[in-house]
Amino acid sequence: MSIFTRKTKAMSVCLLASSIALAACGSTQEQGAENNGAAESTQEASEKTEHTLTDAMGNEVTIPANPERVLASYLEDPLTALGITPVAQWSVSDGTSVQDYLQDSLQDVPTIPHDLPYEAVASVKPDLIIMDSPSMVEGGKYEQYAKIAPTYVIGEELNNDWREELLTVGEIFNEEEKAQSVLDEYDQKAKEAKEQIANAIPGESAAAVWLINKQFFMVSENLSSGDVLYNDLGIAVPKVVSEISKTDDANWLSISMEKLAELDADHLFLINSDGESANELLQDPLLQNIPAVKNGNVYEFGAKESWLYTGAVANSQIIDRVLESVAKQK
Repeated sequence: MSIFTRKTKAMSVCLLASSIALAACGSTQEQGAENNGAAESTQEASEKTEHTLTDAMGNEVTIPANPERVLASYLEDPLTALGITPVAQWSVSDGTSVQDYLQDSLQDVPTIPHDLPYEAVASVKPDLIIMDSPSMVEGGKYEQYAKIAPTYVIGEELNNDWREELLTVGEIFNEEEKAQSVLDEYDQKAKEAKEQIANAIPGESAAAVWLINKQFFMVSENLSSGDVLYNDLGIAVPKVVSEISKTDDANWLSISMEKLAELDADHLFLINSDGESANELLQDPLLQNIPAVKNGNVYEFGAKESWLYTGAVANSQIIDRVLESVAKQK
């Protein structure tokens, strides 16, 4: 799958804090609470049962009671958000390129090629396979994968809504309440951030642009990080963003220097995959009249950030970056 498609993804890192009890009784009480918690978790796990669901392709799929070796390539964002570690993670370029923004949670997870060859899938011995869309199982692949393990297809299209996708993954694992909780927490975070941004840059606009191989791409108005900027955070949409979003249904749309020069954005989030070449390109006379460039409101990020993806984890990280850029400086 290409990161140029509408389907791009990604979880906030869980930090565990520990404390040392100062009194023996306190330590004993803590240990007792931990034991009770462990017992409850074991009981909860044992209560999960095998269940059958109908997937987007109409297949009746029997989901194991407690799948332990889950393969859900390019669905690692919702998995991570629910605290589920896959048996292998999506990658390209012989495993050298992964979803970097998730690596705090997935750094020890082996990679698997993005096109999921049969041999590679069989080698990781999954007990459950989850596919994002029918396009991933075309040409008889579904039947092949289903011989390895129960195979569930999430949505009908390549660009499934990330919220519905998360809820579906929650249903697969009998974690509906947890999935809804993740959504509720995200919505609350977005609401609070929207208020901060409205106070910091009232009525001002912004755009996200990706630079790769000296070519610029602009994020679509309603997809990927564009969905976060304009729908979740309520930032004003520049005219050029609206215009170019109508030309294609991709997440990131190629834009010429001439068209980029027309960008009427007060703030510019630049995802730079070219390193130092960004400074040179931004010095082009054509771009000097962009309000964000003229006023020094360009915020640069590396390609390892979550801007190119979408999901509860990716979007939460994007919100953090936006706040760091436009709200905390005021």
